[in-house]
Amino acid sequence: MVVGVLRLELFLPAPQNLKEKRAVVRKILGRCRERFPVSCAETGMHDLWQRAELGYSMVGQSEGDCHSVFARIEQEIDRIGLAQVSDHYVEFLHF
Repeated sequence: MVVGVLRLELFLPAPQNLKEKRAVVRKILGRCRERFPVSCAETGMHDLWQRAELGYSMVGQSEGDCHSVFARIEQEIDRIGLAQVSDHYVEFLHF
């Protein structure tokens, strides 16, 4: 069993205030929860209105399973066009 953790730093070009940022982040997180077998939340950069840090976690059979889901998450974020991934960090815990 492998637990995969993905942290994404996003640039949000459209929001002009924190209220608009929260709406964009909610939409991204909701879409990921619906389409992928992950748990996710906003984990940082709460006071910056054009930056966001999102955390995702997943349990899988192998690192490859987690990597493929994490790659699809990044593709989905790029596809919807609300944010640009500026950095990502992946970590795995093996049990």
